[in-house]
Amino acid sequence: MTTGIRVGVIEDHPLYRDAVERLLTEANGVELDTVAGSVAQFAARKRSDSSGVVLLDLRLPGLQGAPAVMDVVSMGFRVLVLSAHSERSEVLGAMAAGASGYLSKDCDADEILHAVRVVADGNTYMSPMLASHVLDAFADRNSGPTIELSTRERQVLSLVAAGERDQDIAQTLDISIRTVRSYLDRIRDKTGQRRRPELTRYAIEMGVTYGRVPA
Repeated sequence: MTTGIRVGVIEDHPLYRDAVERLLTEANGVELDTVAGSVAQFAARKRSDSSGVVLLDLRLPGLQGAPAVMDVVSMGFRVLVLSAHSERSEVLGAMAAGASGYLSKDCDADEILHAVRVVADGNTYMSPMLASHVLDAFADRNSGPTIELSTRERQVLSLVAAGERDQDIAQTLDISIRTVRSYLDRIRDKTGQRRRPELTRYAIEMGVTYGRVPA
């Protein structure tokens, strides 16, 4: 028996969560998977053999924003952000953290289901009203000088963009905190960006994103 696309939901607003659950339950070719109010709750409830797409709100209790995206991606899911907030920094931050798509909560049910299917097929989906954020970022990237970073420097920078602390980066890459800071010093020297928010913006605009860095 062929099952549909498995879709989980992480949303802390009960009414909106119930509406999304109902939409997914009634949709053809979609199988509702784990539903939770936080990333921690989702991790505790998810099935061991789960895979597929997760609809993720960014403003959640506990882990939220880019780190929440990164955490769900690390569990093996493709993340489709569904957020009431569509500021440029949040959209680009989520995509830098590994999200496969971003929707505004103003979108209708048909667009949510369309985006789920696009993302499940391994593609990226962006609401038309938010696409300008990504296009602007690529324009910024292409207008500046090219700076060559090593593979490891790109990995470190991608994790900075995803909101990770030095100790978390060290653990993820299996290197020491001292080595992480050494890489950060080199990145700062090459890019001229000194503060962490500046490095994050640079990473997003240069397309250095978590989950898309060569091994």
